[in-house]
Amino acid sequence: MKKIHILSIIAAGMLVATSCGKEFLQKLPQGQLSEPQVANKDGVEAELLGAYGILNGNISGSWGNYASAPSQWLFGEVASDNAHKGSEQSDQPNMNMIENYTSNSANDNLSTMWQVYYEGVLRANSTLKLLKGDQEGAKQISATRATQIQGEARMLRAHYYFFLWRIFKNIPYIDENTTLDEAKVKPNNEDVIPKIIDDLKFAIDNLPVEKINGEAGRMTKDIAKAYLGKVYVYQKKWADALPLFTDVLAGKDITTMPFENNFDPTKEDGPEALMVSKHAINSNGAADNANVGDMLGGLYGSSPVGCCGFYQPTIDLVNAYKVDAQGLPLLDKSYRTNEYKSDLGLTGAAKTNYELDVTLSFDPRLDYTVGRRGVVYLDYGVMPGDAWIRDATYAGPFVGMKTMIPQSQFASHAVPGQNYVTDLDVNLIRLADVVLMAAECNVELGNLPAALTLVNSIRNRAAKLAPKKTADGKNAANYSVKPYPSFPNQDYARKAVHFERRLELAMEGHRFFDLVRWGDAKQTLESYSAFEGNLLPAYDDLVFNSNNEYWPIPQSEIDRSNNTLVQN
Repeated sequence: MKKIHILSIIAAGMLVATSCGKEFLQKLPQGQLSEPQVANKDGVEAELLGAYGILNGNISGSWGNYASAPSQWLFGEVASDNAHKGSEQSDQPNMNMIENYTSNSANDNLSTMWQVYYEGVLRANSTLKLLKGDQEGAKQISATRATQIQGEARMLRAHYYFFLWRIFKNIPYIDENTTLDEAKVKPNNEDVIPKIIDDLKFAIDNLPVEKINGEAGRMTKDIAKAYLGKVYVYQKKWADALPLFTDVLAGKDITTMPFENNFDPTKEDGPEALMVSKHAINSNGAADNANVGDMLGGLYGSSPVGCCGFYQPTIDLVNAYKVDAQGLPLLDKSYRTNEYKSDLGLTGAAKTNYELDVTLSFDPRLDYTVGRRGVVYLDYGVMPGDAWIRDATYAGPFVGMKTMIPQSQFASHAVPGQNYVTDLDVNLIRLADVVLMAAECNVELGNLPAALTLVNSIRNRAAKLAPKKTADGKNAANYSVKPYPSFPNQDYARKAVHFERRLELAMEGHRFFDLVRWGDAKQTLESYSAFEGNLLPAYDDLVFNSNNEYWPIPQSEIDRSNNTLVQN
């Protein structure tokens, strides 16, 4: 049976529009009809679909929206100890400034982030205004559906504001009652978190339990609960967050949900998927609705993908997957001792004849997250090393995997001739994220047995992963991942939960924001720089200060506000 998801409706029923103004508040949203909508049933539903359309971080076209990718790979991973920008040092230099915390307010990646997600806010607000017009007039939309639409639009608005808040912190709040003249001079001196929480509470109260019309990608009550819990976690409101997570997890057993299915376009919309950015290849082969934000992560050189060589896992991340004799992670960071660095630094015959050391003990999630020389990579064959990398001396010997799809799926799940642009969905919140946030709440509330059970459910699931192989069919490592026997104290439990989030969710856009909210960013990132920079000099001597926890407001936006916006 053909699966129905919301993006297929957007792609089929909407006409792409052009911008009618330079300011984000004056733009006619892309993904909508080419004329402004009217306050009737069709107009409201079309406006709502346009609001959903921004979930993929793309207003129009297929190039240039990398910073606003739903995966948040640039801000969430490249700015952390998990990933490098990749490619060559001279390529996309403004991304280098995100990675080394030297960005200024003219950085185009910041402008992209601001413009795209305020476009999402605009579309959500427009939906609510049109809905009000219908309900005060012809009432073509039933009261029940009107309430659902409000829930969907406010859920989307909360998400777009949360993404903006994490990056910029001090942002102007604009809702459906804000006039255009007011919006142009709205200051950024208001805490938007209470507004986000209000929207999420409304969504919880008014969204249905099941996806509307069975359309994958639609907002539901569980999504709103998980999202509100996440916002509470950022506020360290553990007691408020935990009941929400408990509701979402009720009746679900994550050990029965294969880890690898999260990154397989043929297994999407499964039980682990909660909030998802849906992607599709348009019927004419266009990429507007595809996963264009992650396209730069395509493998370089002789790989079957052939572009573009960005977004490479760090050496530190790879070594973090080492385990001890009991199959447990090395929480004290002793994994950096006798570091594994593949063939980095080898030359001549030593480089040519490099052989993978299959006796090293690793968590099997490593080889479902990272491509490394000597290990079979999806159905591409054995990863050959530098032949798939643009400049290994700059960004290291490893490549990412979670954003790639098998060759066998190119014909049906990639843009023709551009195998780095796929319809792979991006999980904005998946169940494992909720499990580990619930574990974190339990640790902070002193319930260590409950936290232990939750963390071990993730580890027990990981233990089911099939071992990856070498060219001659051997296991590519001494794979081992075992449950913790106990959490002896709160400090140990906290470290275990934090470490598990890194292992489970690596390269999915969470790491930098986790480090910031934990208060660990400075110590972790400067320590990482000392380790990584000893192997890759471009990453030595990084300095992280409290002002680096968020980024400058784009100067262009300050100028448009007639200096009403105050720079961070």
